[in-house]
Amino acid sequence: MFHRMLATASAALFLCASAALAGTGAEGYFQIYNNTDDNTVVGFYTNDGSGWSSNWLSSPIGPDESARAEFTDDTGSCAQTFRVGWLGTDGGEVLDEPIDIDICEASNVYLDDNEIYYD
Repeated sequence: MFHRMLATASAALFLCASAALAGTGAEGYFQIYNNTDDNTVVGFYTNDGSGWSSNWLSSPIGPDESARAEFTDDTGSCAQTFRVGWLGTDGGEVLDEPIDIDICEASNVYLDDNEIYYD
């Protein structure tokens, strides 16, 4: 388990070439997987109770792609609420309902068509 406290304001998200990378929140990062067939993730936002973060994504995550979320600060709260923004048919962003996550324990976040979960 990740014993350091993490800050969302200083988190950076980097696209990974391989979904096979092992990662764990205990090491300061986790992997985000877009498990959809035809939806593109354009936004990933967290909220530790002090308001929504800016978009963590430096570029969209297409279907069957993944991204690595890295934390660069050791202060903040493990308990976070996050929400995902999907590319809408009009080119805008469609936000999912917020979901709670313990980013200190998450190793993987899975974004499916009708479900978002983590382990």
